[in-house]
Amino acid sequence: MLQFQLTDSLEKVFPKKQPRVWERNRISLFQKELYSFQLAYQYEGLENKTVQLLVEADAVDIKLSQVKKVPSDLPAYPDRHDDNYLSIEPGLYPDLLEPVTAEKVQLETDGWNAIWIDIQPGSQAVGNQTIKIAVLDEEQQSLYQETVEIRVLPHELPAQRLIHTEWFHADCLADYYQVEAFSEEHWNIVENFIQTAGEYGINMILTPIFTQPLDTEVGGERTTVQLVQMEYENGKYSFDFSLLKRWLEICERHHIQYIEIAHLFTQWGAEFTPKIMVQENGQLTKKFGWHVKADSEEYQAFLQAFLPELTAFLKENWQQEQVYFHISDEPGGQNLEMYSKAKELVAPYLKGFHVIDALSNYSFYEKGVVAKPVVASNHIQPFIDHQVPGLWTYYCCSQNVDVSNRFMAMPSARNRVIATQLFKYDIEGFLHWGYNFYNSQFSKEPIDPYKITDAKKGFPSGDPFLVYPGKKGEAYPSIRLKVFYQALQDLRAFQWLAELEGKEEVLSKIEYQGEISFTKYPQEASYLFDLREEVNQAIEKALNRVASRR
Repeated sequence: MLQFQLTDSLEKVFPKKQPRVWERNRISLFQKELYSFQLAYQYEGLENKTVQLLVEADAVDIKLSQVKKVPSDLPAYPDRHDDNYLSIEPGLYPDLLEPVTAEKVQLETDGWNAIWIDIQPGSQAVGNQTIKIAVLDEEQQSLYQETVEIRVLPHELPAQRLIHTEWFHADCLADYYQVEAFSEEHWNIVENFIQTAGEYGINMILTPIFTQPLDTEVGGERTTVQLVQMEYENGKYSFDFSLLKRWLEICERHHIQYIEIAHLFTQWGAEFTPKIMVQENGQLTKKFGWHVKADSEEYQAFLQAFLPELTAFLKENWQQEQVYFHISDEPGGQNLEMYSKAKELVAPYLKGFHVIDALSNYSFYEKGVVAKPVVASNHIQPFIDHQVPGLWTYYCCSQNVDVSNRFMAMPSARNRVIATQLFKYDIEGFLHWGYNFYNSQFSKEPIDPYKITDAKKGFPSGDPFLVYPGKKGEAYPSIRLKVFYQALQDLRAFQWLAELEGKEEVLSKIEYQGEISFTKYPQEASYLFDLREEVNQAIEKALNRVASRR
């Protein structure tokens, strides 16, 4: 029992269900645009079988990955989900994209599985191109042959405008690979993971000037990752920014445009101070943390010494308008007074810098406490109704009904459709908390992300991380990372067409089935493929008209 079938990038291939047939009527893409599809196969044999997979094309870069299934004990909250899930049952879900080396693939034996194929036309590719696919057995006998025709448009998509951060957890990399924080081994791993982030449209990196006070139980702590070395002697602080400088140099090498500074106060209310290690009397001590109140005189004195030097360093080593600070993550209405007080403590030192925070309560913005809110996608409508400029949005585990998200148990179309919403509402930035969170909920212990994908039933699988820790310190992508990048490419195409023909022209194509919002949108994968093809053709026509006038 061995058969092959091409399917599209938005299909998740499960062993017991034959994948949908890929409708390949029209496929156009731009130079250097990443396009993906899958070669699904069904193999039910008692013996392991290795095949050779050859995918070739002129002037087109090709990468192959094997789609691997990973376990999920919590694919969805039992009492909080809608009908747009593939399943809500615990089990194995296709997600990990493991690189194929030497074109050799050992086939899975439990039914339908898939090989992920990425194609990326180079700057010399123009017009019709043929992708040749061949599968050979170990005796070099042909098992399958197929061709895919694409049309490469002689232009590149414009640069990404959306500011996009997926929170980077440097401590989790030290924990997983069991290396000392900011040892040479750790630096190499950090750079690998930042490089992958930059390749997939993540252009802002959360930067641990001290260990980020995120998802940590009260009284607990995470592995120390502190880029600024600090000393306190004779009543005075001194700071060493050399590690931070190295971090910024890595970010610059990998096309990171924005730097996001770790939160200055603890999560969920800004009541306490982050864990900050300081050299004092010849010993490295935990000078700040859960044991020190946020508004203590001791911390105020620290901020008065630290923030002027930090901001001066950042102005010298990065573009000031591309540095973003945080006060406290996800404050609620009951935290308004304490959050306001915390912001007042640091505001004098952050003039000219952006300050953003994830929140859902419109009153924080209405009262002027937060100038640039990052709003949960299921609470964003009041901000849209009041025409708040420069809106950011985010989703996480709580955005589990109606809105776009990327849990493993959700269809990939629900992941990619967010491009239509980001475009319609002129969203400036998108934030997600989990690029590589390899801890249990509240960071009580590190986990193996190949075995535990839901932070020990803390969050639905697909929420805590987008990449897997691969061999030699590499970041292995997930299906969700690739599909979200497709959405970012869609957004760039929508914005380009809007420049050429006007925003209403693009919206007429996006909303041809009816008005969309963050909670209402077409759910079919075909909608996204057809929409993108229409937009590509409209861009091509508009560019040809411009060229003909010259």
